[in-house]
Amino acid sequence: MKQTKLLAKLNLTEKDLDEIKEAVVRAEQETTGEIALAAVGESDDYSFYELFAAVIAAVLAFAVLLPFHGPVSRWIDGLVWDFSPWLVTAFFGVVSFALMAAVFLLFNIPALDRLIIPPKARSESVYSRAARYFVESGVYATRENNGILLFISLMEHEVHVIADSGILSKTDSPELSVIAANLAGGIKNGTVKQSLLEAVRSCGEILIREFPAKDKNTNVLADGLVLLEK
Repeated sequence: MKQTKLLAKLNLTEKDLDEIKEAVVRAEQETTGEIALAAVGESDDYSFYELFAAVIAAVLAFAVLLPFHGPVSRWIDGLVWDFSPWLVTAFFGVVSFALMAAVFLLFNIPALDRLIIPPKARSESVYSRAARYFVESGVYATRENNGILLFISLMEHEVHVIADSGILSKTDSPELSVIAANLAGGIKNGTVKQSLLEAVRSCGEILIREFPAKDKNTNVLADGLVLLEK
């Protein structure tokens, strides 16, 4: 998903992004920890599930057409000069393939895509994508292992908060789960900016409590919300 389209779906403006970035900067001024934020349109392309649903639809269409072999044969016979039985088979094949293609395209619509993708598969894909970004962006590489990532996957309607080992050794996981749940709820309700600002504030409180700023506080990660295309 293009960044401009993702920004629109999140109902955020460039000004909102600046406010979120400023909130991250303020939070990090009082801690040696780092806060990273990222959003992606979807964490996987889920082609297997879309294709599987399309094939099932095509098989069902073929099965439904079989009892109408006689009427279809007579209809085709009235259309062509030289009727041959293979024309009926070809007609069934074309209809089934056309339906398969249509269903495959249809299930690329996010609202319908969520209907065919198992919740467990969605959650695993989002966590995997979040973990990959956690490594790629360098959140894992802070000096005190005190980086924290807020990751939003829009199509799946999921948020993951991934904290490095230094944070997890001092903070209960339920505290992070509450942040993720509140952010997910805010996105669902359309209050994305406010929810992100609140999530940044909550993460900042944890980091300030456990990793207060020292004389020299080096910022090693990009501030603000990063929009990922895939």
